[in-house]
Amino acid sequence: MEYNTARNHLIIREYGRHVQHMVDHILTIEDRAKRQQQAEVVIELMAILNPHLKAIEDYRHKLWDHLFVISNFELDVDSPYPIPTKETLKAKPKKLPYPKRYPRYNHLGKNIEMVIEKALQEENPEKKQGFANNIAYYMKLSYNNWHKENIHDDAIQSELAAITKGELEFTNKPYVRHYRPSDDFRENRGGQKRHKHFQQRGGRNGGRDNRGGKFKKRY
Repeated sequence: MEYNTARNHLIIREYGRHVQHMVDHILTIEDRAKRQQQAEVVIELMAILNPHLKAIEDYRHKLWDHLFVISNFELDVDSPYPIPTKETLKAKPKKLPYPKRYPRYNHLGKNIEMVIEKALQEENPEKKQGFANNIAYYMKLSYNNWHKENIHDDAIQSELAAITKGELEFTNKPYVRHYRPSDDFRENRGGQKRHKHFQQRGGRNGGRDNRGGKFKKRY
């Protein structure tokens, strides 16, 4: 009996040991035309065994690459795609540079600093004023999200003036809605507020007692 521990290592397990044996047999064929024909047959079999690969764009390119990988890159046949090598398979991708950005104001982030720099370079006074108003709105929104409370416009203006050295001032109030659910009111879908009805049990002035099958008032 032959055990798996005594067999060769499966290079790509998704195709099974039979495909690997077929590829090993193709390597022993000396006639190049026959070897090419058998390689194309194995490609069709690999496509049948893994139909989910058809969902991938240009999946046949992947099948041919897998064929050369299974043969340990020793198969000498013609491929409609560039033939991979061991070097290309083991090549590591280039390391992506990590963006090193050190914001001067951590509570606002680096993006708002970029917007402020662009606003300071703007020559059109209307656009510059629009930048200032949007920046102030974002600053107030950030404060509201982090502290869960409103902040006065004077504090926003003083901080904006400190950041821009007095070059940006907002005109409209950057109104940020701070929603707090009320204890006694709730808002329905129509936008109208209605009072919550609380059922009092055994309360005075009209409380009801169902014991005995009769309703009676408690005084």
